[in-house]
Amino acid sequence: MTLEERTNLYLNDSRIKRYVAEAISLKESGKEFSDIVDDRGNQYVDLVQEGGGVLGIALVGYTYIMEKAGIRFFSLAGTSAGAINTMLLAATGSIDSPKSERILEILEDQNLIEFVDGRKSTRKFIQAYIDKKGKLVFYSRALLATVGIIIDLMSKLGLNPGNKFEHWISEILSDNGIQSIDDLLHRRREIPDSLRRRAEESNAVWKRPDEAGLVFIASDITTQTKAKFPEMTNLYWEKPSGVNPSKLVRASMSIPFFFTPMKVSNIPNKGSETEIIWNETVGYDGDIPEEVKFVDGGLLSNFPINVFHISEGVPSRPTFGAKLSALRKKQNKTEKLFQFSGSMLGTVRHLSDYDFIFKNPDYRHLITSIDPNEEIFNWLDFNMPLQKKVDLFEVGANKALKFLKDFEWDDYKKERAGLVNNNSD
Repeated sequence: MTLEERTNLYLNDSRIKRYVAEAISLKESGKEFSDIVDDRGNQYVDLVQEGGGVLGIALVGYTYIMEKAGIRFFSLAGTSAGAINTMLLAATGSIDSPKSERILEILEDQNLIEFVDGRKSTRKFIQAYIDKKGKLVFYSRALLATVGIIIDLMSKLGLNPGNKFEHWISEILSDNGIQSIDDLLHRRREIPDSLRRRAEESNAVWKRPDEAGLVFIASDITTQTKAKFPEMTNLYWEKPSGVNPSKLVRASMSIPFFFTPMKVSNIPNKGSETEIIWNETVGYDGDIPEEVKFVDGGLLSNFPINVFHISEGVPSRPTFGAKLSALRKKQNKTEKLFQFSGSMLGTVRHLSDYDFIFKNPDYRHLITSIDPNEEIFNWLDFNMPLQKKVDLFEVGANKALKFLKDFEWDDYKKERAGLVNNNSD
């Protein structure tokens, strides 16, 4: 099957075609989602995307339907899988152009199992676990993989180098004319000429931005820092503007133990001046390390919905959130060792984000919980069959359409104004 045929399997799915028709109808109806618009009838929002491994395919379904409804993404942020889609949205076209269909082609053109670039025996063991093979197959593959797993974890701190992924994202960036962070940020400064606030809001104060925001979250476990890239690249690289942006995504998606940590060596170390910058930027007061290890940003903030938050006033454009998991609507299982370990890790990954949403309840109206059925879709199934990927794409598209139909921009602004007024009393 050709790439075009595989991509069309997604786009020509009867469910997707129905969602597209409804999304286009929403655009034509003039329903408002933001006060920031352009002359083509597009409406601009900020977008934050959660991490979740291969479930990131659902994020593409989400953005695809959003774009069909005339939504364009101004500032972008994400962690892990969310960081991958964030980078692709930022790099593959101008802010006012739809990009999800191209991103779908990029993902479908890549055999995702190649990202699991460690030992074959380890890959077969992981796949046997995901596919829920019989005990005989599972234990035989576990036995064959045991020595390699121990060696890799002890010597490399991870099972897969992640080199294939970094090379892949680097090539995509290069194909789109991006070799450095400077190139990427230059693209974020290409603001549509007709971008404006709605005419009826013309008397309100609104400063046209010079560039669109961009945030990737990674966990620096050496200095215990939540790294926000590209903002903090000067802490880790001598010449940050020349760094290939693929490294920012590689740092963000480094699932602990599954991938080896991303190392950055030769950290700029120029005495007291550098120490002051570290202290003022992230509150780190120790000696500047020569090398730093990064793991998945989801360890500290898997859904960084707070990054574009303004504490005063009503925003001119909302921050939509595409969340792959649910918003604490069920208990974790903790009886068995793996359940207990997973629940502890999940608590660490999500608690700060949940705390922000709890303290800012208006964000609940901005977040879509895509929440694919975990009994059907495994977040580490890099060898997911094509039809299953289509179904995952459909889940994201379905939830996006439901969100758009339910969301009321004016009601949101009134609630937000009430919260701001209450906080100022």
